[in-house]
Amino acid sequence: MPELHPRKSLMNPEIRRRGIYVLPNLFTTAALFAGFFAIVQAMNQRFEVSAVAIFLAMVFDGLDGRVARLTHTQSAFGAEYDSLSDMVSFGVAPALVAYEWALKGLGKLGWIAAFIYCAGAALRLARFNTNIDVVDKRYFQGLPSPAAAALVAGLVWVMIDNDWSGNEARWYACALTIFAGFTMVSNVRYYSGKDINLRKSVPFMMVVAFAIGFALVSSYPPGVLFALFLAYALSGYVLAGWSFVGRRRTAGKRVE
Repeated sequence: MPELHPRKSLMNPEIRRRGIYVLPNLFTTAALFAGFFAIVQAMNQRFEVSAVAIFLAMVFDGLDGRVARLTHTQSAFGAEYDSLSDMVSFGVAPALVAYEWALKGLGKLGWIAAFIYCAGAALRLARFNTNIDVVDKRYFQGLPSPAAAALVAGLVWVMIDNDWSGNEARWYACALTIFAGFTMVSNVRYYSGKDINLRKSVPFMMVVAFAIGFALVSSYPPGVLFALFLAYALSGYVLAGWSFVGRRRTAGKRVE
């Protein structure tokens, strides 16, 4: 995920001085190819393949930053290339897949919903790039674009797997696409997981949790992945509501 790694630290002079490195950019290219492949398959009405391709783009996009960190090959070129790849894979591709599968049947509302998502992804990436050095690293500001893409692609995948046509699911797809688009540019905070150091020893139960997670995903990938990303998308609003209630209680105690 682009928001999960420091390759976008464009304000860092050390990164600016470096050149182009092959290894991390190979993974970025793979993510870009997966996003482009998703678009091509959507144009060929192979929407389930498109959804899977978007998830594969997430995997490759998550690897490029980690490879860059491990090999000390961060670069300004890599950061820019990664952002452009993200726009294709997590901005244009999900919007086009959703439109071709279901939103086209809604006429003008359909392409407006797709554009809201696409514009939200572009604005989300631009804001992340400019705010990376000033925000709390533990949280994302707005829903990360890969998570938003997984939300849209997951809906397409799980609906098709349950024999729903795009026409039958068009209103659900419209609502979710608009929700994802606006949530990306919202100020709702999402836990980033950046404070977790996987190089250090972890509790045994965390290993068990990972094993259970892999088992659940493998049991029914479309449904489990969609449920996970839907829960993550809603978690930001739950966290915001919890914080609001906490502030109200604190303010009430001060008045008393």
